[in-house]
Amino acid sequence: MDHEPSTSPDLPVSDLPGGDLPVGDGAPGRIVLAATPIGNTGDASARLLELLTTADIVAAEDTRRLHRLVQNLGITVAGRIISYHEHNEAAKTADLLEQVRAGKTLVMVTDAGMPSVSDPGFRLVEGAVAAGLTVTAAPGPSAVLTALALSGLPTDRFCFEGFLPRKAGERTSRLADLDAERRTMVFFEAPHRLEPMLRALHDRFGADRRAAVCRELTKTYEQVIRGTLRELLEWAESNEVRGEIAVVVGGAPEREPGRPEDHVAAVNRLIAQGVRLKEAVAAVAEDTKVSKRELYSAVLAAR
Repeated sequence: MDHEPSTSPDLPVSDLPGGDLPVGDGAPGRIVLAATPIGNTGDASARLLELLTTADIVAAEDTRRLHRLVQNLGITVAGRIISYHEHNEAAKTADLLEQVRAGKTLVMVTDAGMPSVSDPGFRLVEGAVAAGLTVTAAPGPSAVLTALALSGLPTDRFCFEGFLPRKAGERTSRLADLDAERRTMVFFEAPHRLEPMLRALHDRFGADRRAAVCRELTKTYEQVIRGTLRELLEWAESNEVRGEIAVVVGGAPEREPGRPEDHVAAVNRLIAQGVRLKEAVAAVAEDTKVSKRELYSAVLAAR
């Protein structure tokens, strides 16, 4: 892929945003969002190891998982370890920001992947931005991008939808909002809810929509099942699915405009609801991509 040439001069790391910044002597510290492996410990970056061993504070979504990670990496966290998750973010954010304002380097890690992406961290970033404090990232593994890349579906335009609502009614409403989404969509789902989720996708988007179920990415039993939503639903119904799952779904196909006569009934339904003829024709024409003039003529001819 061709990239536009950069017009920025080459700068030493210390002069780049998020580079090594001076702390202490009254200078504010910084927050580093550090990506952790999503399955394979070998994906941990050298920068992640350095940050974990040198940071003043490490805020972790699950301290037990952090201890397990550093043990597997063969390193020791020298700084203070703080538990920071969705249930205590509101209570702890202000104190953590004060520590950064006082010159501390705070590293934020979650159980897997990049903090704040469907994980704790957003409140911390939001507060730091409002306070004018430095926030940077040590990029690394991402379940969203890994699933997208392995899905075999278009990657040029995509959106991340996280977890769908658990309640059927709310889930149906959310999917209705995505009915015309042309971009590839990435979702997360728990294994015990995969089957009802795929059934909801099947019923809303159609049996032939292309999709992929990505399971246990980068782990020993990594598995990517590609096919139509019908095929994936049949697979989920006949298998006991375990592990962490991402579901990637192809975007909606471009609608064929069809003949103006095919949409006369839709115009008449709007008119029956009190919409004026001109506005009803304009609304249906925009939705179906047919010619407004031809649709108007078809409605008059049908009378």
